[in-house]
Amino acid sequence: MAAAPPITEGDIFERVLATVEDPITPQVARALLDLKFPPADTNRIRTLLRKNGAGTIAAPERVTLEKYLRVGQFLDLLHARARATLAGRRGGR
Repeated sequence: MAAAPPITEGDIFERVLATVEDPITPQVARALLDLKFPPADTNRIRTLLRKNGAGTIAAPERVTLEKYLRVGQFLDLLHARARATLAGRRGGR
């Protein structure tokens, strides 16, 4: 029997969102779409991505990059749900 693929934080969050009929109003959806990384964090992410691509990233930096990426995935899910709400799809599904 094949092992199930590992579950991600995004998978879990998507399951949580799926249990709620319509968790956000259009006003909240627009506010969620305004959520983004501040410029200093965006610069830090880019630096870490360059170091990762070059193979020069240190272990603590890699952990930091992974955390940024997880938060980015969380924001992507929130943004998708917000866009779906604004497009009139019930609950983003």
